[in-house]
Amino acid sequence: VPPRSIQATNRQFRWSLVATSYDSLRGTVSDTSRAAHGLNRHRWARCQRLDAAPMVLWHHAYGRSVRRAPWGSMKAIFFDVDFTLIHPGPRFAAEGYRSFGERHGLSVDTERFDAAVMAASQELEVDGDARYRPERFVRFGRRVIEEMGGRGPGLEACAREIYEEWAVCEHFALYEDVKPALRRLHARGLLLGLISNTHRCLDAFQSHFALHPFISGAVSSSTQGFMKPHPSIFETALSALGVAADEAMMVGDSPSHDVAGARQLGMGAVLLDRSGRLCTSQPDVPVIASLAELPA
Repeated sequence: VPPRSIQATNRQFRWSLVATSYDSLRGTVSDTSRAAHGLNRHRWARCQRLDAAPMVLWHHAYGRSVRRAPWGSMKAIFFDVDFTLIHPGPRFAAEGYRSFGERHGLSVDTERFDAAVMAASQELEVDGDARYRPERFVRFGRRVIEEMGGRGPGLEACAREIYEEWAVCEHFALYEDVKPALRRLHARGLLLGLISNTHRCLDAFQSHFALHPFISGAVSSSTQGFMKPHPSIFETALSALGVAADEAMMVGDSPSHDVAGARQLGMGAVLLDRSGRLCTSQPDVPVIASLAELPA
């Protein structure tokens, strides 16, 4: 992963390419401009050789590509919730899981937390059965505790408490870029919606974080019945806002749930990679690190 300073420079450059027309980009950027973006001559030469269609602009600095979205035709943008709009607080950090375990007579090693979460994330992947089942999320909590070394008769009760507590808005915080981005997009006249694989009440979520002025509709998998990437939950959300798939965009942090799920219906999609470590097998999907990077 490149240093944060380089990531920031490349993100700025990526969207500067998107905002620049194909014809004006080729052969017209000075060495001074190239240097200002922190690209060496070799990388810039690769950026100049644009043999793809005008709508696709390649950013070679770290192997990512950017597709210029047809924003003029967009009527609605849908957002994922967890790790897109909000992030968990201390309750769901390593010490928080230690506290969960202690309440149920389980001893865990907090040093193993990061690896445990990574291993447990496999439990949340949607394969053949995309119906919403609480057990899927309970298994996630149980797996985290087990991977941290927790064993004992209280394991199941501990996992269920973790599941229930995840729905409590007070345990989460908004990312700083959320309200400015929603306010800006709403002011443009875009309809904004939420699509989330959650049992959290999204109406309570909007009230808690004062998002009601911006959001026109919200669909959770627990109430709709299916989880992303199943097309049904996207269809329900599109219907709620009264827009067609090709008039809508999905923004989220999951290549499989958010990006692939939206694109199978013909929606646009943007992958939000706040960590700089995600990847997508679809090279024409825009990748951003902040909601502030969404075009104004």
